[in-house]
Amino acid sequence: MARNAEKAMTALARFRQAQLEEGKVKERRPFLASECNELPKAEKWRRQIISEISKKVAQIQNAGLGEFKIRDLNDEINKLLREKGHWEVRIKELGGPDYARVGPKMLDHEGKEVPGNRGYKYFGAAKDLPGVRELFEKEPAPPPRKTRAELMKDIDAEYYGYRDEDDGVLVPLEQEYEKQVIAEAIEKWKEEKEARLAGVGGTKEVEEEEEYIYAIKDDEHSDDEMREQMEGEDGAQTFIAHVPVPSQKEIEEALVRRKKMELLQKYASESLMAQSEEAKALLGL
Repeated sequence: MARNAEKAMTALARFRQAQLEEGKVKERRPFLASECNELPKAEKWRRQIISEISKKVAQIQNAGLGEFKIRDLNDEINKLLREKGHWEVRIKELGGPDYARVGPKMLDHEGKEVPGNRGYKYFGAAKDLPGVRELFEKEPAPPPRKTRAELMKDIDAEYYGYRDEDDGVLVPLEQEYEKQVIAEAIEKWKEEKEARLAGVGGTKEVEEEEEYIYAIKDDEHSDDEMREQMEGEDGAQTFIAHVPVPSQKEIEEALVRRKKMELLQKYASESLMAQSEEAKALLGL
C-alpha cells in the first residue's frame, strides 16, 4: 500500500514538475486584493469574478433547486460582489479606472435594478423565498385628499338635516318619544313630591303659609292705605284698595322665609329638617 502511494505521489510530482517547466500552471487568485501589485492582473481577477457571478446568477434563476440551494447561491453571489468591490478599489489605487463610479448598475433578467437590503441583494428565485417578498412589497399609496371645493360639492340642504322630516318617519317617532319623556318626568316629579311630603310633615303648613303671605289683619293698615285716607281727608280723589297690599317689611320677611325653606330642602337632610321642625314646635314658632 505504501509502495503504491509512493509511486502515485512520485508520478504526480513528476507531472507537476513538468507543468511548471512548461508554464501551464493555472495561477490562483490572491485571497486579498492588496496582495496584487500589478494593474493588468488586478483587471484579470476582476473579470474572472464577474464571470463567476454571471454563472451563478444564471443558475439561481431555476426555482426548482430548493430553498437551501437557492439561499447558498445567493450568499455566494453576494460574497463575490463584495470581493469584486475590493478589487475595484485596488484597481483605483493602482491607477486604473474607477469602476464603482462609471460601472453599470446591477440589473436582473428583467432589466430592473436588483433589490436589496443594507447591501445584501437578492437574485432570481431568491426574491420569491419566504420572508423575502415581504421586504420589497411597497405599502399602497394613500388616497388623494379632496380639496375644499370638492367637499363643498356634496353639501346641500340634506347635509344640514333640513330634509329629515320629509320622509314621514322621523316626526311620529319624535312625537312618541316626546310623550314618553314627558310621562317619565311627571312620574318622577310625583314621586319626589310624595317622598318630600312623607319625609317632612310640616311642608303642607309651609305651603299654606306661603299661599297667604299677602293676607293682613283687619285692624292693620298699610302705609298706602293711610296715605289714601289722608288724601281723601284733604278733599282730593280717594282711592280704595280692594285687595290687601303688603308692606315692604312683610314682603322681605316672606322672601326670607321662602329662601330659608329652599336652602333647607336643598342642603339639609331629612333628620335635620325633622329636628328643626320639632324645635320650632317647642318654641311655638
